[in-house]
Amino acid sequence: MDKRSYFGLIFIGLAMIMLLFSTDRSSKKVIPEQNESKEETELNITGIDSVSDNTTEITATETFIAADSSSIFNAMNGNDGVVTLDNGKVRIDISNKGGVPASAKLYGYKEQDGTDILLFGKDDISLSFMIDGKNENINTKDLYFQPVDKSDSSVTMRLAVNGYGWLDFIYTLHPESYLLDFEIKANGMYNFFSSDLNTISMDWIQNLRQHEKGFEFEQRYTTLTYKTAEKRRAKIIRSGKGTTKTTVETPLDWIAYKNQFFSSILASDHTFNSNGTLSGLTYTKGQGYMKKFQSRTSTYFDPTGNQSTKLHFYFGPNDYAILTADNKIISSDKNFRLNRVIDLGWPVVREMNRFLIMPLFNLLSKWNLNMGLVILLMTIIVKIIVFPAQFKSFMSSAKMRALKPYVDEINAKYPKPEDAMQKQQEVMALYNKYGVGIMGGCLPALVQMPVWMAFFFFVPNAIELRQQSFLWATDLTGFDDIIHWENSIPLIGNHLSIFCVLFCLTNIINTVISMKQQQQAPGQEDQMKMMRWMMYLMPVVFFFTFNNYSSGLCYYYFISGLVNIITMIWLRQSTDDKKILEKLEANYQASRNDPNKRNKGSSLMARLEAMQKEQERLQRQQRK
Repeated sequence: MDKRSYFGLIFIGLAMIMLLFSTDRSSKKVIPEQNESKEETELNITGIDSVSDNTTEITATETFIAADSSSIFNAMNGNDGVVTLDNGKVRIDISNKGGVPASAKLYGYKEQDGTDILLFGKDDISLSFMIDGKNENINTKDLYFQPVDKSDSSVTMRLAVNGYGWLDFIYTLHPESYLLDFEIKANGMYNFFSSDLNTISMDWIQNLRQHEKGFEFEQRYTTLTYKTAEKRRAKIIRSGKGTTKTTVETPLDWIAYKNQFFSSILASDHTFNSNGTLSGLTYTKGQGYMKKFQSRTSTYFDPTGNQSTKLHFYFGPNDYAILTADNKIISSDKNFRLNRVIDLGWPVVREMNRFLIMPLFNLLSKWNLNMGLVILLMTIIVKIIVFPAQFKSFMSSAKMRALKPYVDEINAKYPKPEDAMQKQQEVMALYNKYGVGIMGGCLPALVQMPVWMAFFFFVPNAIELRQQSFLWATDLTGFDDIIHWENSIPLIGNHLSIFCVLFCLTNIINTVISMKQQQQAPGQEDQMKMMRWMMYLMPVVFFFTFNNYSSGLCYYYFISGLVNIITMIWLRQSTDDKKILEKLEANYQASRNDPNKRNKGSSLMARLEAMQKEQERLQRQQRK
């Protein structure tokens, strides 16, 4: 392997290291809350009320009239009951108080203790709507609604306003779906509201529960995600320590509170208005929660009741196929692209996941194989697909290795350090003469990088791997901790991931094999020492970062490295440097009388050679 191959591999390694750290960093648009107290950051929560001090409330002074003469006085007292909607996939309780969802339970997905997933309970969520009236304002948070037109999949929650009609919250749960349609409609309230009113404000707070085995890993993938109306891609707020806040200056299609594998999404047909505030609070381990998110925004509202405010909840898994299917059944002219809540990587990496990794995974999953075997087969198939690029990289290194006797002659010809420039020029001329491309080892390595990145994003987001065991790993989406201890060790934690260790070992072996195949360029001894040091350092960095990562991801990288070792050994044993040199000589002799053929593909080498000659001329001129 030549120097350019090392640059390619080091670039891949550095990119992965940067990616590992970037998943923990907050979005550039997130601004730390200046007045957040340390006590709130370290709060041991027992319910939403204990951490929702910032909830917008309409106080008695804001209503401008005495409570006992208020038009909504009768709604200030009532029964704290719930209405349950259940379609066999999700159970949603709608609370009489506030008229909003109070809990959501998912069937078919299990907590770590074996019970059905509770996405949120009554103490985990606070959702209120505020509407400005002529004489008094409505804040639905503390008002009691009456259920009417109840069925198993639909209900209308009605807020009666004395002498001014009523306000309806209409819920419809789609069959065989995780979608809950939500309409807000005024009836006979045109005298209660001003004629110029056209918005309704919303304040949504939710604590996101811990559902997975590894706290740090799940917290890394617990994000507040939103999609603007202008762009196709979703944006992510990764809240760091304490409280973070951002103001969104453009209208939004939807807002999502996302755990690693489950999400609460709220979408609006009319968009959420610009200048909404999104914030997040990160909790410490042991509290049972990952993060608390809050959204303060507004959307369209028609006070005449001629048109309802149409919203859509999604309480369900982060399953790409399910999100895509549920997105299609939303009765709206807008394509919400709900599946964008799943972060599949940067544009190129995302397309690699969409059109290669995910279809291949879905195809192999239909065979009812163990998920560990599915990852194994995927790795082998993907390696076969990228083999031409790997083979080209290997042959580029093999050709340079075959030309080593000629390079040694050039080194002997220019032993003095001051002749290094002339020596490099002749080496490049030698490579150009035999048609050896200078980028032959680097570019193929870079071609493989999107595949590495694609798996980095795919495996931790693949809900199909959740709670699936393989060998000693009990959950391929969490770390394998067959070796563990009581006290946490800095940088390692309280366990040792075997798949992570195997991944790092294969990385080291690959580095050793690459070193042996190296053809060192003249005058590059110091640079090569630095590259060797970096190549051996990367497995160490990977160990301390991947020890808490998904065992399925470490398993893939281990298998990928093992296949690469086997491939490189086979290629090395099946090639003969003497035969390669003979072929290079034959090709050179055949092209001597054909300048076009001889110079084909060597324009880069020629330009580099010309640049070095010009640099040498300038150095001689400076010495004079």
